[in-house]
Amino acid sequence: MLLNYIHWNPSPEIFTIPGIDWPVRWYGLLWAVAFILSHFFMNRIFRKEGRTDKDLDTLTMYIILGTVIGARLGHCLFYGPWFGEDGYLSHPLNMLKIYEGGLASHGGAIGIIVAMILYTRKTGEKWLWLFDRMVVVAPLAAMCIRLGNLINGEIVGETTNVPWAFIFQNNDEDRWNLMQFGTAIPPRHPAQLYEAIFCLFLFIFMYWFWKNKRESRGAGFMFGLFCVLLFTERFIDEMLKVNQAAFENTLPLNMGQILSLPFIAVGIVMMVRSRTLKTPANETQPQPTPSSE
Repeated sequence: MLLNYIHWNPSPEIFTIPGIDWPVRWYGLLWAVAFILSHFFMNRIFRKEGRTDKDLDTLTMYIILGTVIGARLGHCLFYGPWFGEDGYLSHPLNMLKIYEGGLASHGGAIGIIVAMILYTRKTGEKWLWLFDRMVVVAPLAAMCIRLGNLINGEIVGETTNVPWAFIFQNNDEDRWNLMQFGTAIPPRHPAQLYEAIFCLFLFIFMYWFWKNKRESRGAGFMFGLFCVLLFTERFIDEMLKVNQAAFENTLPLNMGQILSLPFIAVGIVMMVRSRTLKTPANETQPQPTPSSE
């Protein structure tokens, strides 16, 4: 029965800042919460393993920039639109309009990887050590972002009749169909919520693994394990999602699934390769060589 479904229509705005008419949105707040939680747990990891607060502050700046730039560029590159009157080729500056929405998690993941590589080149930190620690907190960030998507009624799932289905009254496409054609808003899988719940459990597991098993595995194993688990779940979850761009309807797999496959492959390679590498868990951070004046 229809009454069994969850009618979902929260406001994306929490409040508006008086005087400047600037709305504070749940999505932006959850992004901030993602960075705060990640910083908190990374601080515990860094202190436990002999790194300094200054190291973490520097890393945090790299990660923030890498995440935002990567997620935005990923959305523009992978989902477009590139052509037509409103395409990025006609209006390239539109790629900078993050406030209009459009961030891709796969692009964010690539941006984080690039940021961490740049950080290790600057500081001399071992990149596998850093990757193995970053994946402990990465699920927390992914969880917060998916909760933001849920509040916004975006990246919705396919139609379904399961009792816990959501009727996304704030989904733009469903609302447009209702206004234009009188089409009832259908119940859908809350695919964002599925992914958020999975990420919460993945964080708990990765944090436990770091505390109890990190010294028994080679460098890169935790990074590989994270990639396999997260992006396998993402591949499966995409089966329940509505495609984000029309061109995906002509593909055997949607873009989210296609982009997940390389991460899964890299994860498997890293897990196998880690068998030949010593774990750097107890190594201290290398100090940069003083430059001569």
